[in-house]
Amino acid sequence: MAVLSKLLESVLQHATRSNQMKMLLAVAVMVVYKYRSHAIGTRPRRDLKQPKGAVPFLGHMPLLASIPGTKLYHFFEKQYNELGPVWSISLPFIGRMIQIDSPEILEHCVKTNFWSFEKGPILQGALYDLTGNGKLHNVMSLSKLWCLLACIFASDGEHWRFQRKLASQIFTVKAFRQYTSDSFITEGRKVLDFLGEAADAGTVFDFHLLMHNFTLDSFGLISYGQSYGCLKNGGNKVPFAESFDSLGQVCSTRFLNPAWRLYERLSGVGKKVRDDRALIRRHAENIIAQRRREGYHRSSKDLLQWLLETPADDGKPMSDELVMDNILNFTIAGRDTTAQTISWMFYLLHRDGADKDVLNTLRQEVDSFFASSDMSYDAFKQQKYSEACFHEALRIYPAVPRNLKVCVADDTLPGGTKIYKGEWITWSSYVMGRSEKIWGPDAKEFKPSRWINSEKPSPAKYNVFHLGPRVCLGQQFATIQVLVIIGMMLESFEFELVDPSTEPTYGASVTLCMDGGLPMRVKRRGVATAV
Repeated sequence: MAVLSKLLESVLQHATRSNQMKMLLAVAVMVVYKYRSHAIGTRPRRDLKQPKGAVPFLGHMPLLASIPGTKLYHFFEKQYNELGPVWSISLPFIGRMIQIDSPEILEHCVKTNFWSFEKGPILQGALYDLTGNGKLHNVMSLSKLWCLLACIFASDGEHWRFQRKLASQIFTVKAFRQYTSDSFITEGRKVLDFLGEAADAGTVFDFHLLMHNFTLDSFGLISYGQSYGCLKNGGNKVPFAESFDSLGQVCSTRFLNPAWRLYERLSGVGKKVRDDRALIRRHAENIIAQRRREGYHRSSKDLLQWLLETPADDGKPMSDELVMDNILNFTIAGRDTTAQTISWMFYLLHRDGADKDVLNTLRQEVDSFFASSDMSYDAFKQQKYSEACFHEALRIYPAVPRNLKVCVADDTLPGGTKIYKGEWITWSSYVMGRSEKIWGPDAKEFKPSRWINSEKPSPAKYNVFHLGPRVCLGQQFATIQVLVIIGMMLESFEFELVDPSTEPTYGASVTLCMDGGLPMRVKRRGVATAV
């Protein structure tokens, strides 16, 4: 392009006006021809399969823009079935994205050849307003302690190593683990109160929203030692939750709109983003300032106290800004993903055609567990069938259905496909979890039994918790949160979907949320064992 630009400049300086117009037309034709099948700024890759519908300059952007967000993952599944596990698209301003829905190739990229692929600046820019300055503080690597979102957020290099070490130190402490499970029980009791009122009144409620309120309040208690108050507010959102959800939704849509900066500047969205960001950070600032003034007086330390007592990578105490970024990202990483996983699990358990033996077996384990008085972290981990249901729901409805990394050094993937510096690899846990080639002919069936008394699948095959150096440090904590709340609910109540014959629609988000929620009814099972 540089040579072409210089040639064009020379010709225009010396040619007649008539010849200049002819030259401009010729150059335009040449450029259109050059980028006839791929986006400007990308190299042609005729060695790679690609979906039909690419246009000059814009590549596959018009095709993706024409797909409703609620159908996006269906599109990727369709391409997998038609083109195989390796194919590509090109997008202006982003580059070429090579899909690698293969366990072998995924393991090569994110484990074996880990340092050749990074998160890159696109994720950092899209998420900055919600996560803070990830480029300086590596904020998202700490949040991977909890669950699945950590594998999509952006952090690289030395700061990633420091925060990885920090997360390992804090979240393997036995006292913090027990404090975490106790916090889940505390907030779980509020969920039971809400369900009891709904059962007595016979009202329909949004289970999806209820689980988001539960997880947000739980993270408030674990992070700061105080709940956000969502569950106590009758299920209505408190200001922090409203700003948190609004900001998260905006950041999610940025991944689907390369021109989001211009759009937000010209619309009222930009101002709303600034207001929401200021509110949630002001909330965190006030709590941190209060803790520094008053100290800590509890026997068990929350996350805030651990961070205040842990030095940064330069050996000095963490700044309030860094503490704030880490705590907010801790909440971001686990709040939506865990709430949505529980929601999808309850949909699978109660939909039309669901195997009743699965729910009956689950109830038997729950009743047996709550008949004992041991509510410790280690005791909850013994609920093997409940955990199997959790993993099976995640396999079919992964909380983060698509992921990506940028190549920073030329590489050759297993099978011989070349990938060049600046190109992206992307993979879909949604597609891989439903693949008959990977999971067998019953891949789309909800069968928790596949996790009982069988060999544990490799992290490359079941990659919802990532793998390699970035494997989720907090997957056990996410599991405990799910086991606590589903056990408490199923031991006390019976649930019914309002529309058991219809699969909830996916929301347009980086996580697999339910667009429209999950309306349910609930009734008491009888006299429940006190928790």
